[in-house]
Amino acid sequence: MSEVRLNAYRIMWLFVFFDLPTNTKTERRHAALFRKALEKDGFSMMQYSVYVRHCPSKENMEVHIRRVRKSMPPSGYTSILSVTDKQYADILNFWGRNERAKPDMPQQLEIF
Repeated sequence: MSEVRLNAYRIMWLFVFFDLPTNTKTERRHAALFRKALEKDGFSMMQYSVYVRHCPSKENMEVHIRRVRKSMPPSGYTSILSVTDKQYADILNFWGRNERAKPDMPQQLEIF
């Protein structure tokens, strides 16, 4: 029996970025339904128009990409970015002026 080992290069993260028109009541409804569909599919909101989801494999990622494409509104701009777990771990997050550094990372100098 062959065993597939999951590692940081096989586990994936999906980012969905979108810019949807909201000028009419119908456009606002389509945008709201799209956001609700993303949340129902397990995506978490990072920012108002940026959602992220963990996928345990590339095959699982492809399922969620199909679901996102199926739920996209008829107008607007949507991008899907996939990154490996290893790449995701390298994201630098900043809250305000100070970085919340990982314990093993050297402190960054603040540049003004």
